[in-house]
Formats: sequence, structure tokens, C-alpha cells
Amino acid sequence: MKTKYIFASFLFSSLAFVGCAEMDTFPEGSTITGEQKEEVGKMDPTKIEARVNAIFAQFNQYMPNTGALGRERHNDIGYPSVMLFTDANGNDVVSDDNGYNWTGSDLDFTDRSQTSLEGQIVWNDMYSIIYASNNVISGIDPASTSATDQYYLAQGLSARAFSYWVLAQLYQFNYKGNESKPCVPLITEENMEAAEKEGCARATVKDVYTKITSDLTEAIGLLEKAKVARKDKRYISLAVAYGLSARVYLTMHEYALAATAADDAIEAASAENIVPGGMTDINKPTFSNIEEKNWMWGIIVNETDGVVTSGIVNWPSHMGSFNYGYANYSGGKQINKSLYNSIPDVDPRKGWWLGSNLRSVNLTAAQQALMTDYGYGAYTQVKFAPYNNVLETATNANDIPLMRVEEMYLIKAEAEAMSGKDGKGTLEKFMQTYRYKEYTVSGGANVQDEVFLQRRIEFWGEGLNWFDLMRLNKGVDRRGGGYPNDNMIFNIASNDNILLWPIPEVEIQSNQALTNADQNTPGTTPEAVADN
Repeated sequence: MKTKYIFASFLFSSLAFVGCAEMDTFPEGSTITGEQKEEVGKMDPTKIEARVNAIFAQFNQYMPNTGALGRERHNDIGYPSVMLFTDANGNDVVSDDNGYNWTGSDLDFTDRSQTSLEGQIVWNDMYSIIYASNNVISGIDPASTSATDQYYLAQGLSARAFSYWVLAQLYQFNYKGNESKPCVPLITEENMEAAEKEGCARATVKDVYTKITSDLTEAIGLLEKAKVARKDKRYISLAVAYGLSARVYLTMHEYALAATAADDAIEAASAENIVPGGMTDINKPTFSNIEEKNWMWGIIVNETDGVVTSGIVNWPSHMGSFNYGYANYSGGKQINKSLYNSIPDVDPRKGWWLGSNLRSVNLTAAQQALMTDYGYGAYTQVKFAPYNNVLETATNANDIPLMRVEEMYLIKAEAEAMSGKDGKGTLEKFMQTYRYKEYTVSGGANVQDEVFLQRRIEFWGEGLNWFDLMRLNKGVDRRGGGYPNDNMIFNIASNDNILLWPIPEVEIQSNQALTNADQNTPGTTPEAVADN
């Protein structure tokens, strides 16, 4: 017999980690009903503000799933866990599968077991954001003329859309051609109470994307009316909402709409003084502070956060090269060797990694000496600076990028090319202005393929590459990538179900609307192939 619906039990638990229990209780400790929550929100706007803050608190968590997993995991850190897992699944973030590497299960796809801890982390983390978003949306009258209400409602709608966009590409193949296939349970403010009692079936891909696009359309309208300036870049501005729309439409292959949304995002970002990083901005380790001029949206990390005070249970610990953490012992993260070799020497981004000579022109003498002293190998990343640029720091309080404005230029170029406009010219102008002056798209090159190449370089390690592999039906081909473990060299077809995450077994057992028949069909366990 099915037990209590799992969304509620896990998600109430996750909210407890962010100290937001006051959202759902009176001072006396009695539970507030749904109707009472709405009334409290009207009387006390700080309650709604607390709910909004709870959304973004979910992105940065210290082992939020310990109770659900029955153990502590040092790769359990909120949304950056999803970034680490998916990057390791792909072709471009290379690492050694050793005792200090917490992404070993993602490298060999054993994370695709329906009982895997990584699978439970991904599911719980994304639905935690959805639950917190629904909690905001349910407490605000959509017809409210209050600018504050409109701004807060837009936060909930946009964050929910982002979460479903992520889930849709993890649990089903790309939108185009798969519209009628099962995706994920679609939980909104309208059915969340019923879902807790009765469960919720998987919605179709089309239904999920319909909700995503409608949420973002509504959020954009609200932000345009509200004209409320966000306190900082952890919140979603008009530029970010347009940026999310651009991502979604690109994923759906709605290229004309993607080009328009990207253009709108660039314009709105400019109004916030957000512009691409130039050649002298990126020719050094950076990407660690949300105040950098090219960041549109990110995760703000404070020195007092649990992930930081833990020392090693944080994103820089796993990803960084200059700071103290797991990377010091695991050998760090490397770029795909073939991808590195495709970058011209005049491109300052080539210095984001050590070359075959174990050096980078982007480094100071002290930075180079540290990389040498730690014995990092060829192609190791030096893209991400340590916190406050302090070498060997154990204070891993780096902010984490979720969206940079450079992405909007690349989306615009691809989408224009795919909808019959001059995407080539857009791409060349961007690259020549902000990356290197000699850049051109060769005569017979496919602009979409060229943008894909530039996205692989530009957003390496930022948790975006997996979504490109899925939307473009690329599969996973690690041949020639320089993987140190021969048994991790795969060539996985783009339609192999191993690319899809299974619904966690505990969700199948607890969700009354799901049975084993609703599980994704298991894929083929990858077998190593000969390297190039």
C-alpha cells in the first residue's frame, strides 16, 4: 500500500534546512491552513518575502538530503549538485575516477540506477525549488496591482519554470518529436494539496513545456508592470526572465521566438549595466563573484553558510584548482583534450586551462607556482578564481553563475541562423568584440554547430553543456577527450535511454499515481570503446 505522498514529506523537510519554518506556523506553533496563509500574506508582506527568500535558499544547501538518503554525502549541496552531476555525465568536464572524486558515479552512469543517491538528490533538489515556488504563488492574488506582489509572484513563476525546464531535459528526450512522451509530475499551486493526498502522474513533455512557457510569459508581464529593482542578482529580473524564455524556446526549437527573447534579454540586461566580459576581463582566473559585470543571475554564497563552514562540502571544493578542497586530492577537473586543441592560441579563453606544457598565459607567477606545486595535469581548469583571489583559501565562498549575458548573444546567433536571419554576422560581431578580433565563421561552417562549439568553451564547468547535448541530440562521445580512465571512454548514441534519469524508486513506491510501469525504460549500461 502506498504511503504518504513523497513530495510533501521530502519538501517540508528540505524547507526546514533554510530556517523558514515561520512561513507555515503561527508564533504559537499551530499549523496554518492554505486559506490562512493567503490571509497572512495580505496582512504581513514579510511572510511572502520569507517565502520568496526560501526559493533561492534552496539553490545553496548544506547536505539537504541527509534524512532522505539515510547518510551524509559531500556532493549534496543544492543546485550545484545538479551542475556537477550533469557536467560529469557529458564529454567536456574530464576527471579521474579515484577515491577523492565525488562524481565517479556520474562519469560511468551508475547514477542512472533508480536507487542511486545522485538520482534522489537531483529529484529532491529540483522539487524543493518547485515546492517553495508554489508556496509563493499560492499566497499572492494574480490580479493584485501591488508592485511588490507582482515582483514576488514573478519570482515564484520564473523559478518554477526554471526547475521544470531542468527536469524536462533530465527525465525525457528533447521536446521536438517527443511532445507526447511522459515527462515528470507537474505540481503547481492548483494541485499541490491534491497531489499530497492522491499522488500525481507524469505529465507529457508538451504539457510541462506549456506550463513553463505560460509561467515565463506571465512573469515577464508582471516584471514589466512592477518595475521593482531587485536587491541583488540572486533574484530574477526582467532580463533573467527573458533569458530563461530564450533558453526554453531554443530547447523547443522555436528559433524565431528564442532570438527575440535573447535580444530582449540583452536589452534588459544592459539597463542593469550587465554587459559581456571583454578580452581583458577574461584573460585571468575569474567567475567567482556575482558582481562581475557579465553575470545576470547566480547563487550568492556567504562565508557563514553551512557549505562554506564545512570546508569541503561545496562547489569550489569539487571544482576549484586554487583553493583547498577535494580537487587538490582528486586531480581536479580538466577540459576535453580535443576541445582544448580546437581553441586558437589568440583566444584568451584558451588560458582558462593548463596546456600540454602544464602552463597557462593567464596566470600570475604565484598562481602558476601553485598549479605546479599541486602537480595538476595538462588541461586542468584555471578558469574559476578562488574566493577573494586568495590562493589555497579554505573559505570556499565563491558565488556560482547560473546565467551570464554572453549566453544571450550565442542564443541569438544560433536562433537567428536557424530562423533564416544573419546569425553568422551576429556570432562574428560578438566574438570579434569580446573574445578575439581574428574570429570568423569559415565559409561552409554550420552556424548552429559553430555556436555549439563556442558554448562548450564559454560555459565549460557552468552546468549548461548537458542541456545542449540533449536539445541537439548529440549523445555522449568521449573519444579523444583525454579521459584518464580507459573504462570511462564511451560513445553513447543520442537515443540511448541511459541518457535519461530514472524516477527514484522511493518516489514510485510513495506516489500513489505512479507504478513501476511509469518508470523510464532502462538504458544500456555503457561499455568502454577504443579511444581515438
